[in-house]
Amino acid sequence: MVEGHKSEQTENLGSHGGRASSWLAVTVILLGTVVAGFGMTQANWMLIWIGAGVFVVGGILALVFDIFTDVVIDTPRVGMEAEDHR
Repeated sequence: MVEGHKSEQTENLGSHGGRASSWLAVTVILLGTVVAGFGMTQANWMLIWIGAGVFVVGGILALVFDIFTDVVIDTPRVGMEAEDHR
C-alpha cells in the first residue's frame, strides 16, 4: 500500500464512534444503573429510586439527542458470501 492512500478494504469500514452528546446520554444511563445496583446491594431503597431516576433522565437525553442516528452501517465485504457466515 502506498503511504497516504487508503486501500479499498479500509475505505469502506464506516464509523461507530458516535457524537459527544450520545456518549453523555449513555454515561448518564450507566451512572444510573451503577447507583441503583449499589443501592440494591446495600438494601437502600432511596439509592435504588435515585438510580432509577437518573436512568430515566439518561433515556430521555438519548431520545432528545437521537443517539440511534450515530450508527453507520458498514458496506458489505468484498468476496464474502452468505454461506461464509454459517
